[in-house]
Amino acid sequence: MNLGIAGAGMIVKDLLSFIGEIPGISLTAIFARPGREDALQELQNQYGIARLYTDYSAMLRDTDVDTIYVALPNHLHYAFTKEALLSGKHVICEKPFTSNLAEFLELKEIAERRELILVEAISNQYLNNVAAVKEQLAGLGSIKMVSCNYSQYSSRYDAFKRGEILPAFNPEMSGGALMDINIYNIHLVVGFFGSPQYVEYRANMERGIDTSGVLLLDYGIFKCVCIGAKDSTAPGAVNIQGTEGYIQINGSANGCDSYDYVLNREKPVRVDHKDHPHRMYDEFLHFERFIREQDRKTAAEMLAHSERVMRVIEQAKASAGLVFGSDRG
Repeated sequence: MNLGIAGAGMIVKDLLSFIGEIPGISLTAIFARPGREDALQELQNQYGIARLYTDYSAMLRDTDVDTIYVALPNHLHYAFTKEALLSGKHVICEKPFTSNLAEFLELKEIAERRELILVEAISNQYLNNVAAVKEQLAGLGSIKMVSCNYSQYSSRYDAFKRGEILPAFNPEMSGGALMDINIYNIHLVVGFFGSPQYVEYRANMERGIDTSGVLLLDYGIFKCVCIGAKDSTAPGAVNIQGTEGYIQINGSANGCDSYDYVLNREKPVRVDHKDHPHRMYDEFLHFERFIREQDRKTAAEMLAHSERVMRVIEQAKASAGLVFGSDRG
């Protein structure tokens, strides 16, 4: 994979901290908007990135680049992914995939028509611990209740309360708790159980954006609640309760550091299959293989999972009256 990176923010620095450990990934290029040259130069010097761009189209014309990682603010994912696909590049798009379902379906159609790999960078769908939990769900008997809480007091929330609208809390930029933080809960639950029968989102709304909220996913035979907050904090927790026992994932839904498997009347068993300390390592290990082997079948399965998540998000937004800039066309 000859990687071109779109963005130079915190998530990119996260990626660069470990990406050199994955054989087969070449840091070919990085793009950021004009005025970020110093930041790009710093990243190039530290991580040995071959070329710097402040013109995205120019990076897309670079024939050495075969894959683009879109790591820009949420509202830019659609446009930058579309341009990359139309330029014949495979795309890894950061979560949330797009601001709405219509944008996602258009990108999916372009990728399929051009036989390109398009995937969402969502860490928990590639973690060994998550795969292990999925295999052990049957041992819990009939699932009755699922609860997820991922809450972090945002470093930008105080500024928001003072009236400064930053991307994390800007409805025009598809910010808010659902898209930024609760989405990890949604991916985890949909990855385990598929699409729910009913979706309802009760959000704490401030100036048109959800600063926190409770998402109800009704699966008929069991109920699930997903809490996501950027205006308050609590320990991360995921619990899956069945008639024969429960699984408690230790930590928030984005990481799954380990989990406890507890059958009724037996002692908890601590399980940890991590192969790397960084939560993003496994997803990029898989992405490299997708590109190298041109495994469009598995990539399409992951894209189908992302579509199920996008449909949940669409229902949640409608339920809460949450409207982003791109929703208005």
